[in-house]
Amino acid sequence: MPVRDASDTVKEAVDSLWRQHFPFWELIAVDDGSQDDSAEILQACAAADPRVKVVRQPPRGIVAALSTAAGMASGQFLARMDADDISLPDRFGAQLEMFNRIPTLALCGTKVRLTGHGISCGYRRYEAWLNSLVTPEDHARECFVECPIAHPTFMMPRAWYESAGGYRDTPWPEDYDLLLRIWQAGGRMAKPDAVLFEWRHRPQRLSQTDPRYAPEAFRKIKRHYLPRSSAPLYQWGAGEVGKLWLKDWQAEAKKGGLWPVAVVDINPRKIGRIIHGFRVIDPSDLPPPGLCWIAVTVGAPGAREEIRDWLVPRGYREGTDFLFLA
Repeated sequence: MPVRDASDTVKEAVDSLWRQHFPFWELIAVDDGSQDDSAEILQACAAADPRVKVVRQPPRGIVAALSTAAGMASGQFLARMDADDISLPDRFGAQLEMFNRIPTLALCGTKVRLTGHGISCGYRRYEAWLNSLVTPEDHARECFVECPIAHPTFMMPRAWYESAGGYRDTPWPEDYDLLLRIWQAGGRMAKPDAVLFEWRHRPQRLSQTDPRYAPEAFRKIKRHYLPRSSAPLYQWGAGEVGKLWLKDWQAEAKKGGLWPVAVVDINPRKIGRIIHGFRVIDPSDLPPPGLCWIAVTVGAPGAREEIRDWLVPRGYREGTDFLFLA
């Protein structure tokens, strides 16, 4: 648990661990340069329960705090927790049961309930999307849309964490980076089919304020980990989201990187035009399955289902011939 100025919530977070039905856990709480009473509250918790261990360090950031905690942990499994969230009592037991039931599982999350003030409709859609992904197949299918597991709910075998290289300082989200490295190595992901975590939304949360969590950073990490194919790349989508991707591809092309040969759209007014340097074609102009690799960058509600319904009956295989990136 990385902690920075969380004196108003950290005791409640620790209390939620004390209520876990699975009792064999330890908490490595890393106070990352707090200026409030967080460290004192944690020291009182440690005095009351030897399972709680507190480390104080200068403010070095979340990756350093997480790496410190992982290095000190003695367990076979590593679980994440933030200082302003609540793990419901069955969380650890249900996640460990998933590892027993799916021996090849590398990363387990939970369904979440967003709490706090000012939760937008967009965040509610994200909550619903996260909670719709349960099986390994769900997560593999959607892992390039967005990070498919809420970071504070991560649980993973230490062996997978270490073989993937642990947390790294990158120009994009550290949790998504670790998850995609685990996915790239063939690791499977899943969640118990129950809400087991209360995830507090705060405007000052790191994911709301740090440029590593901005939309352009998410596009950058997806381009970095996008599976490469010998078939030519096509982008599906020249709308609001797709145009942002086209600008990014244009910059990649100037650097000699990967870029699509054309962009697909269903809007007849766009077909035949050049948008940000890329020719717009009708879906029927796509090469047949096996001869193209399609990156779908359409974020409108319901669009993924419609595009999937067009591609799959024509023989295009998800994950092999096409992948959703938005």
